[in-house]
Amino acid sequence: MQTVYDAAGGIDGLCRLADAWHRRVMADDVVAHAFSHGFHPQHVERLAAYWAEALGGPSTYSDSYGDETTVVKMHSGNGEHDEMDRRAIACFDQALADVGLASDGALRQVLHDYFAWATTSTMARYHQSADDVPNGLSIPRWSWDGLQA
Repeated sequence: MQTVYDAAGGIDGLCRLADAWHRRVMADDVVAHAFSHGFHPQHVERLAAYWAEALGGPSTYSDSYGDETTVVKMHSGNGEHDEMDRRAIACFDQALADVGLASDGALRQVLHDYFAWATTSTMARYHQSADDVPNGLSIPRWSWDGLQA
C-alpha cells in the first residue's frame, strides 16, 4: 500500500505544502506570533523533512536535525494557545488546497487528521516549560489508519 508520504507527492509535495502553510501562517496575525522570535532559514525544508518522516518517508529529519524531543521543546513552554492552534490547523487546511492536495478526499482527511493531532497533542503537551519534555522521544508515525503504535 502506498504511504501517505508517497500519496502527498514525496518530499517535493511536502516541501510545497510546508511552504504554502508557512506563507499562510505568516499572514495570520495570531499564528505569526509564534514566529515573532524568528525562525531557522531552512524552516520550510526542515518542516517538510519532519512531516516526511512522520508520514512514512525517509528519516532525514532524525538523521540530520534532531529527534521528537528537539521538535517538542521548540513548541513548549509558551502557555496554552488553543486559538493559535485552531488557526494553524485552518491554515494547514487552506495550504492543502493551495498545493492541490485537497481534491483527494482520503488524502486530505488523513493529512488534516495528522496535523490536527500533532498540533493539539504532542506539540501542545508541555505548556509550562520546555524543560518538562522528556529526552529520547521518537517522531510519531502516522499512516492511513492514524497514529501507529
